[in-house]
Amino acid sequence: MCGIVGYVGPKNALDVVLEGLRRLEYRGYDSAGVAVRVGGPDSGELAAAKKAGKLANLEKVLADAPLPESTIGIGHTRWATHGGPTDRNAHPHLSADGRVAVIHNGIIENFAALRAECEAAGVEMRSETDTEVVSHLLAAAYDRQPEGPGRLAEAMRAVSRRLEGAFTLVAAHADEPDTLVASRRNSPLVVGVGDGEYFLGSDVAAFIAHTREARELGQDQVVEIDRTRGLTVTDFDGAPAEPTAYTVDWDAAAAEKGGHDWFMLKEIAEQPHAIADTLLGRLGDEGELVLDEVRLSDQDLRDVDKVFVVSCGTSYHAGLIAKYAIEHWTRIPVEVEVASEFRYRDPVLDRSTLVVVISQSGETMDTLMALRHAKDQKARVLAICNVNGSTIPRESDAVLYTHAGPEIAVASTKSFLAQIVACYLVGLFLAQVRGIKYADEVAAIVHELQKLPEAVERVLTQMEPVRELGRSLADADTILFLGRHVGFPVALEGALKLKELAYIHAEGFAAGELKHGPIAVIDEGTPVVVIAPSPRGRSLLHGKVVSNIQEVRARGARTIVIAEEGDEDVVPYADHLIRVPRTPTLLAPVVTTVPLQILACEIADTRGFDVDQPRNLAKSVTVE
Repeated sequence: MCGIVGYVGPKNALDVVLEGLRRLEYRGYDSAGVAVRVGGPDSGELAAAKKAGKLANLEKVLADAPLPESTIGIGHTRWATHGGPTDRNAHPHLSADGRVAVIHNGIIENFAALRAECEAAGVEMRSETDTEVVSHLLAAAYDRQPEGPGRLAEAMRAVSRRLEGAFTLVAAHADEPDTLVASRRNSPLVVGVGDGEYFLGSDVAAFIAHTREARELGQDQVVEIDRTRGLTVTDFDGAPAEPTAYTVDWDAAAAEKGGHDWFMLKEIAEQPHAIADTLLGRLGDEGELVLDEVRLSDQDLRDVDKVFVVSCGTSYHAGLIAKYAIEHWTRIPVEVEVASEFRYRDPVLDRSTLVVVISQSGETMDTLMALRHAKDQKARVLAICNVNGSTIPRESDAVLYTHAGPEIAVASTKSFLAQIVACYLVGLFLAQVRGIKYADEVAAIVHELQKLPEAVERVLTQMEPVRELGRSLADADTILFLGRHVGFPVALEGALKLKELAYIHAEGFAAGELKHGPIAVIDEGTPVVVIAPSPRGRSLLHGKVVSNIQEVRARGARTIVIAEEGDEDVVPYADHLIRVPRTPTLLAPVVTTVPLQILACEIADTRGFDVDQPRNLAKSVTVE
């Protein structure tokens, strides 16, 4: 998500930090800022600059009002979460006395309580962010520490112990001429070790031009980099820790991709974090679900008697999955619409209709026009979006942000899984507000959702046979995908990914429709990918899908079956078997989608195509 750079050494820190931020631009961002420590060893101050928009905006500010030269500094590119993409919400955030500067990647779940604590102590907040709270807490903790080496690190440990959520924090203090400190929990942080200089980065691309020697911090650790005392790492309680040392053997381009051949592969690997971050902070103190922005009353939501889910492309497939979950948990009828068709067919809408719009960018024109049509008809609109402050959330009555972070590859992967998880949260939220599910029932399902990052991680560790399979399918002319229940939208998504990336004719079908036409295209050797439902959760459907596998295999198909662990019924009929962890039926798409992403990527790569930038496609479609 956000780009983080820190530097301590002999060079002009601002030059190093800005160069690092440029190398991190690929991560996507909506504002940027820097801070340097200036002055002598005994009396210093912090100088900072920040600006919404691209790095060029910040560089213009610095050209008009240059910061003094310094040998210690921090920089940040922000992907908005708490608070919109504005100048005042950009990082770094300074404490009230201006002595502490903090940059942050992640989400502080308990920031509301901590913010209230700061305000009760007389602090006047200058932003809407969760990050600013940390700057004030850190300043107060620093003042409580005895003078001497390690003072800022001890303050960081004290503050980190109080924080809940996921975070990488980097801080500088005006009284510390030689020191930066950083802290991490569930968010990446890497230290670069050069000749008499140290670097901090959210990934190695931030400093690869200067050094290839890196140290990776472990979970719940604090690092202090000091010009004279070197590198010190501890856990949050102060116990010494040893960071993992390694040498980066990638070039600068590969470093941006985390060593992967394609951004898409990097983003597939980031899916466990994207799911976990989307779930962060969703349960309140009493077990109630929390959305990001709700400008609707509980009564408005109780009055809802019909739901439309409206979206495009991959987001439309997330909407199809949402239909199963929302209807199951709320018993409200749900229709799923392609956004480009929605307003032109004159749908029946009124104040009792809830329209859920899904858009990764928040700027998808078809979806935006559908939203405006819904509002004109007095319907309520809830947005699921990945970009804070974009148009669709601004014009909606309620918002649930996914926290997938920027996606560079055109084909959606991690934002799709995050959208599915967000759809589950919307369904549970409606069920809870309407009194259909109690808080403990919601919490139990959220607990199952919280197991999904680990399940996806397990799938990712078992993908080498899928890559080999993909290479063997590169010459196929047609590949079919079959699924039932929530497996049907997964089949559609698998076919779409293949069309987008490999330019192969691919179709997804509801498996029950096989005998109503699609079986006619099965020929000797035709690859057919089948998403098998759980024999535990949907035993009746499972038996029917096993029959479908037998039917296509009898006609010469090459069967590729995605089935949960322990499903032995499919084994005799699968030419290739891909196992996924056992998952509750409604949540299964989160794990069954992943092999299809890998398969499409490998086929496209083998065919010699640009996986990240498929022909004729754009990341965000901003015209109708």
